[in-house]
Amino acid sequence: MTMPQSLSAAAPVRKDAPVRATRAAFQSVDDKDMLRAARDLTKGLGEARPGIYWPDMLLSAGIGYAGIAVAILSHTLAVQVAAGLVAALALYRALMFIHELTHIHRDALPGFRTGWNLLVGIPMLTPSFMYEGVHTIHHKRTQYGTAEDPEYLPLALMKPWSLPAFVLVALLAPLALVVRFAVLVPLGAVIPAVRTLVWERFSALSINPEFRRRPPEGDLVRRVRWQEALASVWAIVLLASPFVIGWRPLLIALAIFSFTAVLNQLRTLVAHLWENEGEPMTVTAQFLDSVNVPPPGLAAEIWAPVGLRYHALHHLMPSMPYHDLPEAHRRLARELGTGSTYEGANHPGMLTLVSRIARSTMGKRG
Repeated sequence: MTMPQSLSAAAPVRKDAPVRATRAAFQSVDDKDMLRAARDLTKGLGEARPGIYWPDMLLSAGIGYAGIAVAILSHTLAVQVAAGLVAALALYRALMFIHELTHIHRDALPGFRTGWNLLVGIPMLTPSFMYEGVHTIHHKRTQYGTAEDPEYLPLALMKPWSLPAFVLVALLAPLALVVRFAVLVPLGAVIPAVRTLVWERFSALSINPEFRRRPPEGDLVRRVRWQEALASVWAIVLLASPFVIGWRPLLIALAIFSFTAVLNQLRTLVAHLWENEGEPMTVTAQFLDSVNVPPPGLAAEIWAPVGLRYHALHHLMPSMPYHDLPEAHRRLARELGTGSTYEGANHPGMLTLVSRIARSTMGKRG
């Protein structure tokens, strides 16, 4: 595990200070005490454990697909809705392992990347290449929160209508992925211009409309080829399935995937405070612009699974496995205490965060 180097010392700012001012205080200097504590207090953590990753992913995927089957086979509305909800939440958790794949060492979990793609990524038309090589840009010291960051928009500084639009567009994500893999990939195989367009604009899980993805390099080239080929075949099968088994199974599955996509978009909406206007930020400023939703609340474990409830802490220690983040948080919270810079990134829940961002956009009417 590597720790980002701080730039210069700065006194911790108390949580009762305005958060915008807190982040601004660390825009050009780091809280070296906090960064040092994050490094020293988490010794002994950081090893990805196959005995946790594999059962968690397999159980989540299994429950998800079983839920889809029940929703399709049942003709009782209440059972369909309940099964669909369970399926969406379970598949959402299984899908979120894509985030872990971008950070764990390639030798840490033999076979896990391939297994996840075959069981989750390709069936859900979100293979890991759509995140690998993209998400790491979001963690680069000089690119986080800038126009080059594929995963950042200053949502808190945008117009009020931008928030519902940001969330509701996710409803179309499953259909867009079917079109991408079933139609555009085959077209791109014979029309180079289409292939270039698809890669640059539709091959990354990005929220920044200005982001253009560069051509793949190294080992990623091989992974893109087989993942995209299998996903394309699967998408074509999905499109052809109504002619064999009718429209009902496909429409139910797409509805479940749409709910999963909206839930992920809601989580994305509250993963940061979105208050940066494009300037480079220190590690501490990035941390304070990010969000932890720690216990005792249980809801965050559902809408921010696989360690994502500790998103700010993740920005301090990107390579920390998700199963070690709760213990890392406990150590840092206990040592640094109330009023510390570390506490400034802790928030009570999704509703509070959505309300905060919404209030900020109210000043951007028109």
